Parts: sequence; structure tokens; C-alpha cells
Amino acid sequence: MFPKPENWEKMSIDERLATRLNAWASPAMEFASLDAEKGYKQRAQMIMDVVHLKKPERVPVIPWWGVYPAHYAGVTVQEVMYDYEKLGAAWRKFNADFLPDALVSSALVGPGKVFELLDVKNYSWPGHGTPANTSYQCIEDEYMTADDYDAFIVDPSNFFMRTYLPRILGALGPWSMLGPWTDIVELPFVGLALVPAGLPPVQQAFKTFLEAGQAILEWISAVGPIEGASIAGLGLPNTIGGFTKAPFDTLGDTLRGTRGIMLDMYRQPGKLIAAMERIIPIAIDMGVRNANAGNNPFVFIPLHKGADGFMSNKDFEKFYWPTLKAVLLGLIQAGTVPYLFVEGGYNQRLDIIVDSDIPAGHTVWMFDHTDMKEVKKKLGGWACFGGNVPGSLLKTGTPQEVSDYVKKLIDEVAQDGGYILANGAVLDDSTPENVHAMIDTGKAYGKY
Repeated sequence: MFPKPENWEKMSIDERLATRLNAWASPAMEFASLDAEKGYKQRAQMIMDVVHLKKPERVPVIPWWGVYPAHYAGVTVQEVMYDYEKLGAAWRKFNADFLPDALVSSALVGPGKVFELLDVKNYSWPGHGTPANTSYQCIEDEYMTADDYDAFIVDPSNFFMRTYLPRILGALGPWSMLGPWTDIVELPFVGLALVPAGLPPVQQAFKTFLEAGQAILEWISAVGPIEGASIAGLGLPNTIGGFTKAPFDTLGDTLRGTRGIMLDMYRQPGKLIAAMERIIPIAIDMGVRNANAGNNPFVFIPLHKGADGFMSNKDFEKFYWPTLKAVLLGLIQAGTVPYLFVEGGYNQRLDIIVDSDIPAGHTVWMFDHTDMKEVKKKLGGWACFGGNVPGSLLKTGTPQEVSDYVKKLIDEVAQDGGYILANGAVLDDSTPENVHAMIDTGKAYGKY
């Protein structure tokens, strides 16, 4: 838990950021060795330096991996989602063999048993709709209809519990029979308000929900030691403290779906904007709350539907950027570091996101297909940035080609600091030789 000081409310955003980063860099934990503790502090300092737009001792190397550690360990993704001993062995081996500058987390794989219990409808996962050795897959649909906006805007939590979750989690379908909890306002009406909770289907749904909760505790009780072994034993800091999303993506990814939200931009733009504005404080709270819980200032934000080609710059400035910007400012005000994973290309967006209202040295932007020379030109001196090593190269290229690409990238954009070496998209498959080529070249060639 983040130890918030008594004078927190009087601190500037720079002071809050420094307080969070220092607490993260000096965790209250016992390391397995003096070398592990030294390595942790060294890596944490490099990461803090690039956030502050300084030159660290060398370029931090923080790849983004999906399920590749399972492949590397010779087990299937389905196995690690259900067998936590295999999950731990695979992820500990990957972190130890490759030693990136930040933890490759096993928590992002997810607990298959919980997904089964809840009867998840909007995703397939290994052994349940996708092959055993692949990642999960979103099943996009309009789980929130075009007529649901008013209900969502009035009370998002009520909408999620009584409408959205029953649609995407088969086991919780009976929750649609519940009344709003806000009906419980005076003693004489408590009984009437709770009648639906006594119905057999609703009670069974809650029993399954509690069973899923127990399964989650089993999973997190296994994941904690897996993460701790790499943090305390290898000195790898964790750069995923919290998670949140751009409001447009919250609606467009799994609520309205791509087709639905595209139609909303033209048919009911006012309600779309009102719904996104309703999400802003929810998104800020989610990111800050989880950052506080883990004493980790970095809030991961994957950007999905703001990429070039999805919408015009005019629509980006109207629908996507204003509410994302508000979330970023809220996270920064709380002293956290938005860590944006910019999927696709943002070549047309760079001038927009370099916004004078967003203070320099408080965000991290990891790019996929964006021209990194332009990123350097626009973001240099304003925000830490990185990414761009192609997943296709890491899968099909040679180690020499990977090494050459990394050197070229460092030569072109890393010379002034504020830069992190990383792949451009979450990688589920590669070769050990290419992974070593990226990480080892970055460490050896990226020295200042």
C-alpha cells in the first residue's frame, strides 16, 4: 500500500510524483541477496531517470510480453491458466533467463477456472474457443445497446451490475432480476427492495459469484509468490501498478463494439460524449486505487480505437482525446504516471497529444507503428517514449536483423535520454535467440 504522507494535499504534482516514485524504488521488502537489491535500485533509478526525461546510465529495456513465457518453457497457455505451479515455473524461468529491466508479470495471463465459473461470454480463451497454445480473443458484440445510454449515464455501476454483467457473464444472468440498491432508502422499504435477492436463481448466481471469489483468492495467492520471486530474487521492478482505459475505448471495446460506437458518433454524438464524461472519474479512480494498493505509480493504459485510420483527426479531437486527456490529468494530479501503450499508428495524432496542459515529465508513451523519428521530434523533452521493435521481426527475423534494428532505433531516437527500448505490440511468439538479441543489444549498445 502506498504510504501517503500527511502533507499530501499541499504537495505539487512534481512532489507527489517524486514521493510515489521514491516509495516504489525503495520497497519495504527483503531481497534475496545484496546483488538483487542493488539490481532493483539500479533498474528503478534508470526508469525514474527516463520518466524525468534524463539520461540514465543506459537505455532501460522493458519488452511487452503476452503468453510467450509459456511457449519458452514448453507448456501450453491453457496449462498455465489452470496449473499455477506451471505458471510460476514458466514465468520465473523467463525472467531469470532473459533479465529484462522490469518484471514480466504472470498476473496478466488470467485464471481460467474463474472464467469458467462465471461463464464468460465476451471472450474466448485457450481450450475455451481458442487453441490450447494461443492467447485469448475478444468476441465483439453490442453488449450495451444503442438505447442503453440513458441508463448508463444515470448510474454506470447500476448498469454494469444489472444489465451489462448479466449479458457477458452467463452465471450472473439472474442479476438482471435485482432492483437498484438505491431503492434501499428507508426502513419500511428494505424488505420489498430485497425480495429479488431471495429468488432461487439470484441466490444461485451469488453462490457462484462467491465461488469465483474463492477461486480468485487461490489464483492471487499463487501469483503473489511468483511475482515476489522475480522482484526480490532477481531485482526486477514492476512497471504495471494500476490499469485504466480511455473512456472511448471503455465504451467501444466491449460495451458498444466497433460498429456500435462508430454509428453512435453520427447518430447520437451527444449521448456518446456524455457517457464518456461520466466515465472520466471512474477511470481515474480505477487507476489511482490500484496504484495505491500496490505502491506502484505506473498506470497502464492500452489505447485501442484512437489509431490512425479509425477516425479523422477532427473526430479524434472531438470524441477520443478530450476525455482521455481528462483521465491523464486526473492521474497526474494524483501523482501517478500514465503508461500509455499506443497500439497501431499515431502518426497523425502526435501534434494533438503533445498538449501544453499535460505537464512534461509525467507520462510514458510506448508506440507500435508510429514513425519514431517524428515521435522524437514531437515528444522529445516533453514525455518519455519508446517501443516500435516489430513483433514480426522478433518472430521471423534473424538475431542479427533484430540487433541491427535495435541499434538503429537507439541511434535515431535515444541520444537525449527519456527513452525505453521495447517491442511495439504485446508479443505472444518469438524465438529465444531473437529475444536475447533485443534485450542484450539494448543493454550493451544503449549505454550513455
